[in-house]
Amino acid sequence: MRRPLIAANWKMHLGRGDEALDLVRRLRSSLTGVEGVEVVICPPFTVLTQLAEVLGHSRIRLGAQTMHWEDGGAHTGEVSPSMLAGVCDYVILGHSERRASAGPSAADAAVNRKVRAALTHGIVPIICVGESTSQHRSGETDAFVGGQVREALRDLDDRAVARCVIAYEPIWAIGSGEAATPADANRTIGLTVRGAVASAFGEELAAAVRVLYGGSVSAENIGEFMVMPEIDGALVGGASLTSGFARLVERATVRAGIERD
Repeated sequence: MRRPLIAANWKMHLGRGDEALDLVRRLRSSLTGVEGVEVVICPPFTVLTQLAEVLGHSRIRLGAQTMHWEDGGAHTGEVSPSMLAGVCDYVILGHSERRASAGPSAADAAVNRKVRAALTHGIVPIICVGESTSQHRSGETDAFVGGQVREALRDLDDRAVARCVIAYEPIWAIGSGEAATPADANRTIGLTVRGAVASAFGEELAAAVRVLYGGSVSAENIGEFMVMPEIDGALVGGASLTSGFARLVERATVRAGIERD
């Protein structure tokens, strides 16, 4: 059974130690008794080491929001996988905001290099894929998203793919308040995302990989996504920035438990 995963992407928020520490301490307390779902917080780099100390003995895991594929070198402003190893369990790779703003370094081939580097250092990649508004409206979702999945996993073996997490985040839904319908997200994840994995690695592995939905996820709609058979959790943006995130996780846990145990 695929274990549900709820990942918080704080983006460029809560980058000061005091505000970040206050929130994670409240979340750690609120989620102490929560079972059946894995929780990951991906804060800005400025507070990673501080939060690692606070979360070290809790059930909440820590992730980074991006990384370079090289271990070191003349890469101003970048963070290497060796810097994250031992601090982070997860790293978000290929997020649409990174793909849009970082230019060629965030292209499909670069995402693949980052995925392989993360796995080499024992970090689980959360690989983001998703189509734009124009692609969505013109019926290009399946071809585009399927291609992103195949390129991100290129040259990996079955064991490496099984460790990956994929997050389907339609670009038009991120931060817009307009989430994809649970049925549409479920269809794209099952047919397109898992279909791309199956075409390269087989149906059994495709059925084993965890796939999340992201894009305007909230405590109010998380349950509707979690009962969908192809959706294993969520990559959460704005709704993860307050202590209300604990309620979102609790609702995801309850629905997941009812439907999947």
